Amino acid sequence: MELIEGLTNFNLTKQEATLYVLLLKEGQLTGYEAAKQTGISRSNTYTALAGLVEKGAAYLLEEGKVTRYTPVPVEEFCNNKIERLQNIKKEVLHQLPVWKSEVEGYITIKGEREIINKLKNTIRQARARVYVSANTRVLNILRPELEAALARGLKVVVISDRNFTLTQAICHYTEKQNEQLRLITDSHTVLTGDLEDEENSTCLYSCKRNLVDLFKEALKNEITLIDLQRGV
Repeated sequence: MELIEGLTNFNLTKQEATLYVLLLKEGQLTGYEAAKQTGISRSNTYTALAGLVEKGAAYLLEEGKVTRYTPVPVEEFCNNKIERLQNIKKEVLHQLPVWKSEVEGYITIKGEREIINKLKNTIRQARARVYVSANTRVLNILRPELEAALARGLKVVVISDRNFTLTQAICHYTEKQNEQLRLITDSHTVLTGDLEDEENSTCLYSCKRNLVDLFKEALKNEITLIDLQRGV
């Protein structure tokens, strides 16, 4: 992720993010100096600088008739935003109606980012067991959630290539060069698909008992085959 794109996730526009980075580099600037260095029009520069002040990313320095802008330290700015979002989350959850139950249909999840998010959240919500089959790249992304599951005392079974290791997990090794993945948690939920096509990737998520049982049997058979190949 590029720096400017990353900062836009903290509610800054691209022009605001560009000026924020410049302020961090220079320490303090007038609107005229900022416009000159970035090539952004003076009117847009002053609008963006005012936005930075309003959003908690910059302070005003009054020196007589000259107004300068200085940045809020980046870690402080980011932490303030995250804390604010956490407080908003609490308020939203408090006001929302009680979630009845998960839909027992077949849900299609599109895009690598959304699929990874669903994988992480499904592991976080697991209460007893996690079975996952994926390559090293995907498992390294999921490593924090898998380690947290182990720390909670969950049984974690991993099927992957030999480049991936996870202490305390039950690991079975085979060739996993493609981006196919399967996840089953608590004999209740299943997520299956692949990440071959990045943002156009799709996965199927379901709590349907027949689908969960089908993939449990498929994973069991895959583990049996791996053991046979190893001579176990």
